[in-house]
Amino acid sequence: MIGAESGERGLEHLQAASFDLVLLDVVLPGRDGMIVLQSIREHSPALPVIMLTARGDLQDRLRGLHLGADDYIVKPFNVRELLAHVEAVLRRSPARSDLRDEVELPDDRTVDFTRREVCSTDGTRIELSEKENDLLRYLSTRCGRIVSRNELIERVWQINPKGMQTRTVDMHIARLREKLGDDGNAPKLIVTVRGQGYRFESSEAEP
Repeated sequence: MIGAESGERGLEHLQAASFDLVLLDVVLPGRDGMIVLQSIREHSPALPVIMLTARGDLQDRLRGLHLGADDYIVKPFNVRELLAHVEAVLRRSPARSDLRDEVELPDDRTVDFTRREVCSTDGTRIELSEKENDLLRYLSTRCGRIVSRNELIERVWQINPKGMQTRTVDMHIARLREKLGDDGNAPKLIVTVRGQGYRFESSEAEP
């Protein structure tokens, strides 16, 4: 574990080494935690970040989550509470959460990620391409969270976001919506969050 006394120093550490998770205080000398979080998301879209703050205001918490924080802990808290949050966030991290085999959809449909199929109770099966399958699996394991296009490029396509146009993501989302029967003009499963990315909604609770 490495500590940093300022936001600038913390970003230097992140550029110099690889980390599993960041505990980020909102109140920091120099750049505050929200600005640091934006920088982290620009360069490491999938890196888990837990915000720590004495601010209990709902708007502060919502701002942090909308900027891409994975969790938010209000001070004071004890070590056991912090560790519980860390464990929960790491369980949802890309290294483990992409292992789910299926997800339930409305109208008694199921996506079988092993077979790459959308299955209905009447026996109808719709095949997904490999990339559509990977994309839907990634979004579904982050149910309710806004996922940026850059994060999808980095985690699903496994390439540097700077080397790929985000239009590719939009085209795959459009094809997925068509196969899922999700109205592109008013989607309910894969929702577009303007200027931020996409959010998967499901009747199934997040694992």
